[in-house]
Amino acid sequence: MPVITLPDGSQRIFEEAVTIMDVAKSIGTGLAKATLAGRVDGQLRDSSTVLNDDVALQIVTVKDADGVDIIRHSSAHLLAQAVKQLFPSAQVTIGPVIENGFFYDFSYERPFTPDDLEAIEQKMQELVKQDLPIARSVLVRDEAVNFFKQLGENYKAEIIASIPSNEDLSLYTQGEFTDLCRGPHVPNTGKLGAFKLTKIAGAYWRGDSNNEMLQRIYGTAWGDTKELKEYLHRLEEAEKRDHRKLGKTLDLFHTQEEAPGMVFWHEKGWTIYQQIEQYIRAKLRVNGYAEVKTPQLVDRSLWEKSGHWDKFGNMIFTTHSENRDYAIKPMNCPCHIQIFNQKLKSYRDLPIRLAEFGSCHRNEPSGTLHGLMRVRNFVQDDAHIFCTEEQIQSEVSTFIDLLFEVYKDFGFEDVIIKLSTRPENRVGDDSVWDKAEQALELALNNKKLAWDLQPGEGAFYGPKIEFSLKDCIGRVWQCGTIQVDFSMPGRLGAHYIDEDSSRQVPVMLHRAILGSLERFTGILIEQHAGTFPVWLAPVQAMVLNIASRHDDYALEVMHELEKNGVRIKIDLRNEKIGFKIREHSMQRIPYLLIIGDKELENKTITLRTQKGEDLGSLTVHEFMQRLQHDIADKR
Repeated sequence: MPVITLPDGSQRIFEEAVTIMDVAKSIGTGLAKATLAGRVDGQLRDSSTVLNDDVALQIVTVKDADGVDIIRHSSAHLLAQAVKQLFPSAQVTIGPVIENGFFYDFSYERPFTPDDLEAIEQKMQELVKQDLPIARSVLVRDEAVNFFKQLGENYKAEIIASIPSNEDLSLYTQGEFTDLCRGPHVPNTGKLGAFKLTKIAGAYWRGDSNNEMLQRIYGTAWGDTKELKEYLHRLEEAEKRDHRKLGKTLDLFHTQEEAPGMVFWHEKGWTIYQQIEQYIRAKLRVNGYAEVKTPQLVDRSLWEKSGHWDKFGNMIFTTHSENRDYAIKPMNCPCHIQIFNQKLKSYRDLPIRLAEFGSCHRNEPSGTLHGLMRVRNFVQDDAHIFCTEEQIQSEVSTFIDLLFEVYKDFGFEDVIIKLSTRPENRVGDDSVWDKAEQALELALNNKKLAWDLQPGEGAFYGPKIEFSLKDCIGRVWQCGTIQVDFSMPGRLGAHYIDEDSSRQVPVMLHRAILGSLERFTGILIEQHAGTFPVWLAPVQAMVLNIASRHDDYALEVMHELEKNGVRIKIDLRNEKIGFKIREHSMQRIPYLLIIGDKELENKTITLRTQKGEDLGSLTVHEFMQRLQHDIADKR
């Protein structure tokens, strides 16, 4: 008589063994129809799993994150089944769940085409309508190897052959198609349907470039068609906002093969970059930071002492001179400790806050490079706070206030906070990590902030709080961080004289608000789709003449605004005014100042916004007031 305890604490008693689906049916027909799987004593199981003993059971439906993952995993199998029906000689390999979807890798004699993708998706929908039951079976390893060899699935047989021989393996069958998988899966193919195949790409077998190139088909799957449509809309919006395309269209930056992962900033892009940097610099100044600058090349021995040499390994660019090895710095913290060490410090001097827009280099794999979002050379709005243990709470609290103020000015108010604790590969003993983790947790709780725990995701030298921004189409970008470090200052000889004249090692707080300025600029380009608020716009206004007789006054207007710090340009070309308005609107310039006969006579301008709003006739002074108000409001 199994006793089944449900999440609300209620219990159901059965006379004999039951399946998870039987339990769902006993609760209600609606729940049974929605059931995808179950969580038995915390472990995910198929809905057909038989329950013989007393267990705690949570029914998993599409409303649960687990349920959506199961739908995506089952959709990958559905994809493989459709491919095998349409292309029988194709061999299946692996098909995991990924963020927002799934993929499956295939070996086939010719490249799949967009028409093939459409046909595969149609076949998948046909299989959904067939409502095929999905059944689990178990084979020992060698039996499973033979099974797939007989099917001609050599890749699948190779995967299984690498598994220990004493392990039983689960297989899932739907119709004529059987695949290796640990599951769980949906009860039948009819539970699927809200999916879309998105693209085809290449992928090496087992990720090894020495192996055969396979074909990877990507797809997305959701709990219902509404969620699918919303996601596809977000993809469409993301495509429109792609910072690499906008960077080219708006003449902001470019990258090229001769300098992989490094940015060539054009005038307008560099103007945005400088506005961001100058904004942060002003915030640092009023928050008690001293800005410093440290060398790009530092002897290998410093990175060995700090622990970075072992941690970063091949990601550090190196050079050699006069029998010495140098690292091109991958980060700034060891160099800031060298500045701290140059003069004896007292406890009265703490906290000391050192900030640097430090240019760093990391040898990121070429396949991961992505416009401004993943680069090999980047600048951080980096700072390190040297303080006592007693000062940690106030420093972390003050930093969080500053961070939220900055994010608000840049238009981000939805901030996700995560506390990342000790990783497996770390320096320092557990007692030190205990103190550091408790300090960060207390700081968050004292500010009554909602946060999630990320076990094992801390830096190698200390735990950290991560701050992620949600943009206007729902994407999440991890930007800010603050990390407590009890280890590195001592490793590099930092100390101060305490009130009792003893030598003490300071606590070091590593912190950044934006993170990489390159990446943050990319985020802003996509957040605003290239239409920047006035304070960030590389060109804030464009003066447009209607005829050549207006040139002198147009130049006078431009020079007057230039003297007042406006980023302004002029277009005196012999083109129709409508053509010029369209062209500069497409370049996302916030304000267009039109000058014709009436404006020349009245010493005014006609003001038009990038969105096409006609704001009428203004004096130059009135426009200047409007612009200053926009800048002050960060609009």
